[in-house]
Amino acid sequence: MEVTVGTLVSRKSYNHDLVFRVALIKDGIANLYGEAIRLEADAPIDDLVIVETRELERRRKKVKEKEENSYRLFRQDYQLVKEKREYHATDGYQDYAKYFQLPTKVLHLDGDQMYLRKCISLYQRMGLQVHGVHLNEKDMPSEIGPLIERIQPNIIVITGHDSFSKNKGAKEDLRAYRHSKYFVETVREARRINPHLDQMVIFAGACQSHFESLIRAGANFASSPFRINIHALDPVYIAAKIAYTPFMESVSVWDALKNTMTGEKGMGGIETRGLLRTGMPYLEETEE
Repeated sequence: MEVTVGTLVSRKSYNHDLVFRVALIKDGIANLYGEAIRLEADAPIDDLVIVETRELERRRKKVKEKEENSYRLFRQDYQLVKEKREYHATDGYQDYAKYFQLPTKVLHLDGDQMYLRKCISLYQRMGLQVHGVHLNEKDMPSEIGPLIERIQPNIIVITGHDSFSKNKGAKEDLRAYRHSKYFVETVREARRINPHLDQMVIFAGACQSHFESLIRAGANFASSPFRINIHALDPVYIAAKIAYTPFMESVSVWDALKNTMTGEKGMGGIETRGLLRTGMPYLEETEE
């Protein structure tokens, strides 16, 4: 069977550690996108092996178990926050007036269309309002401004694919990263429009991204402090934690990361205020 665009493969030189989708083939070199992680890589065609169906099913089952565990932890956290919110909104359950909450708007920019669909599905499962946009990472800096003006988001997720290559420079050198510089430029442009860290919360980065530059540019949360790979859905859990935390409370970095699949080695950030605002009374619409 021939390796073509869309084929799922692993790399012999890396002992078949990860599954990739072939995104492009040119001059005997394949451009690869991680199947479950936000890593982009290049490899000679003769280094690739097509992943067998049984092996693919085994790996996908393992990833699915991790995803469901993260979602279960999120639901537990969400239930605790909901009960706490109801307690305060009803004056310790003494007044059962109905309350409402202002929805948080998420703008999610993604360099991978398949990951974007998965992320939107998870946002919807979590009950979050999201506007998803598929963009090449290089186009994100020029597109972010008009999108912010049009959508007026409370949370922005800037992600896609990335990788660090020690052949291109040292760990501190932004030029040694595939897409980190575009993520940094996008964050800077967003902060030029809204510099307030607690009014517009930003997550930026992908696998092995230059964490320090992203935080300096104005991201509240970013990847990847230890230059490791991150799971495709991890940014969604960061966004959800902020969205469902009351604005009178701060979210510690550990609280934001604890339900992710990657944890503190893959992501980090700064203490950030929640965005959930509750009001009352809730008035049901009545027909005239």
